[in-house]
Amino acid sequence: MNHKMKFINTVWGALIFVLMFLACSYPDVSPRYYEKAYPNRDSDVVQTFYGKSSYYGKKFHGRKTANGEVFDMYKMTAAHKTLPFGTICRVTNRSNGKQVTVRINDRGPFVAGRILDLSYAAALQIDGVRAGVMDVKVEVLEMGDGK
Repeated sequence: MNHKMKFINTVWGALIFVLMFLACSYPDVSPRYYEKAYPNRDSDVVQTFYGKSSYYGKKFHGRKTANGEVFDMYKMTAAHKTLPFGTICRVTNRSNGKQVTVRINDRGPFVAGRILDLSYAAALQIDGVRAGVMDVKVEVLEMGDGK
């Protein structure tokens, strides 16, 4: 193989490596699965409650959640003290009306006065990251099976 072919192969190899790295490392902060499965209809609401929500992210990213799955701060998930795992909730930031639909997969929050801990991506979607703590409306759309 001549020098020109080696150079071309090296460039292509480097390009493929960079593209694969970017594809694997870029977080998907806009998954819409739950929004498609649960359109915004009041008739879908099983239970509604109000309170303060916070979020959690980097410190817990990659650790196991209370239901045994690995916490991914870029997924639309949340922690609640008592709702069964797998419960689907629509969370509305009451200061701006933005909504996100999440699945309960963890326990918490363990701070007095808070009712829900959102994943980083979920908080980001409803503009709650900057505030850190926000007033929310939580609508249970489907009770989970606890798994």
